[in-house]
Amino acid sequence: MRAVVLSEYGDTDVLKVVEVAEPVAGPEEVVVEVVATALNRADLLQRSGLYPSPPLAGFPHPAPEIPGMEFAGRVVAVGDRVSTRNIGDEVMGIVAGGAYAQRLVVHERQTMPIPSSVGLNDAAAIPEVFITAFDALVVQGGLTSGRTALVHAGASGVGTAAIQIARAIGARVIVTASAGKIAACEALGADLAIDYGSTDFVESVVAFTNGEGVDMVLDVIGGEYVNRNIAALRTGGRIVQVGTMGGGRTDVNIGMLLPKRATIVGTVLRARPLEEKIAITQRFAAEMLPLFDLGLLRPVIDARFALDAIAAAHLHMESNANVGKILVDVSD
Repeated sequence: MRAVVLSEYGDTDVLKVVEVAEPVAGPEEVVVEVVATALNRADLLQRSGLYPSPPLAGFPHPAPEIPGMEFAGRVVAVGDRVSTRNIGDEVMGIVAGGAYAQRLVVHERQTMPIPSSVGLNDAAAIPEVFITAFDALVVQGGLTSGRTALVHAGASGVGTAAIQIARAIGARVIVTASAGKIAACEALGADLAIDYGSTDFVESVVAFTNGEGVDMVLDVIGGEYVNRNIAALRTGGRIVQVGTMGGGRTDVNIGMLLPKRATIVGTVLRARPLEEKIAITQRFAAEMLPLFDLGLLRPVIDARFALDAIAAAHLHMESNANVGKILVDVSD
């Protein structure tokens, strides 16, 4: 099969499409023919050698290093103990790696059915960002109807998913974004979209919430945003840190954190044990998937690239020009 294999790390020229052996399903696993995958910031880090994936399922040691953390496709083989999936099922899901390939292996319970309102090719824009946003907002952040969230990078894949999820559950959502992406965030339902380049988001949040602050912050930036997030938080609020695009180290003002009785939670999906990945996938499928067919949620797709144009896809993400997901068509 054809796959993007990293034999070295560096710039986009290390992204090579080569022929590799096909993976084989274990007893509780399925083989999925990947129709489409999507880019995530972790893919750029992995390409640079900063975030290598664990060994891929279905391959003998040493397995090739194939990036790609989400997929949509068709089940083409099942393990001996598989009970929830059949050959021909159209599914989507998250994986630790391996989605930049024509076939991958994944545990059956990490797959989800494709909503009837979403095409198979477009479904690859759902798993990673919607599960990440759901986990950060609802599971880790405790967001419920009537509460308010602040979401940074509102036009990113996670950001566009977070806006929709917050609105769907009856919460208010404030986002930060660059000037050219404000309108897109508002169109998705953001109650307030702040141009971080010209406006102090802390001041805007305090004014919007009548001085109370937000109940939770979903942050992919880190760096100097941490103390400003604390300032924007209400007493008893929570910050869920899911990325560090602005830097992983900073000085934290504990003196500001303590009187707010605030909590800072760091979280990632990729490094979690299989059982936890299955649990969050199944909870998302039960609580959120029906909302796609009700018209409350939809994948936001910025651009599509062929597998052979994977380097161009990475460059597009690095330019920070995208609103929503960047998809890669892998198979017909």
